[in-house]
Amino acid sequence: MFYKWNIMKLRISYILILLLMCAKSFAGKGFVAHKGEVQGSYNFWFYDPEEQHDPRAHFPLLIFLHGRSLCGTNLDRVKRYGPIHAVAKGAYIDSYIMAPQNPGGAWNPDKLMKIVEWAKEHYAIDESRIYVYGMSLGGYGTIDFVAAYPDKIASAMAICGGASAKNLDGLSKVPLWIVHGTADRAVPIAQSDKVAAAIKATGDDSRLIYTRLKGVDHGRPARLFYMNQTYDWLFSHSLNDEGRPVNRDFEITLDLLNSAYQDLGKEEPIDEESYK
Repeated sequence: MFYKWNIMKLRISYILILLLMCAKSFAGKGFVAHKGEVQGSYNFWFYDPEEQHDPRAHFPLLIFLHGRSLCGTNLDRVKRYGPIHAVAKGAYIDSYIMAPQNPGGAWNPDKLMKIVEWAKEHYAIDESRIYVYGMSLGGYGTIDFVAAYPDKIASAMAICGGASAKNLDGLSKVPLWIVHGTADRAVPIAQSDKVAAAIKATGDDSRLIYTRLKGVDHGRPARLFYMNQTYDWLFSHSLNDEGRPVNRDFEITLDLLNSAYQDLGKEEPIDEESYK
């Protein structure tokens, strides 16, 4: 009996050690929730891949703007899809990541800039390499943020969104990739068409890439968050690039989307029906 009890204690101790190791491993990923730290702005997750870079070196910042389904006051919802979820599933994203939560309504560019300023105060951010991307409501937020601060954003990707901002002239200054499915019923592709037309109307659409995915619905483009190519394209731009040209060496195709999760070693890590 005594022997069995010792074995049981050893097993319990082993399980506790494993749980502590898992908790330490998760903490080591650099996921930190920030609530109420920036007045007049959003709560947000901040990711610091500190074990992956020299802490003395300046590093890029990637901002992720979620869709309407993740709005609210429960910050854990923001981890359901996007870059934080991708990193947890095994993706390697070579940058700081900021993932704010919108309590509801349109994303506010000025509130977003407040948490960007917070990041610059607390981390060695490379100010020439700040990126933003988002989907659905986050696609709108991406366009509005870039339109408001075109001289602050190195490049951006807006997925199945549109624009709430009235003045979109600044978009022509920024390498921007718009992606939208033609079969999107949640946000009609006409919304992205309007943004592309507004950029063309400035007389300079040389930095715009617009990919219209034939027959693709609202959820499928979210696979872009799990693809290495997305980050390779974004991070290939800098505010220091002469003339700020867009990188056209990449292409998004249906075949590429179909194989998106291969970078994670998984086929279906998420429920695509939840993207809005």
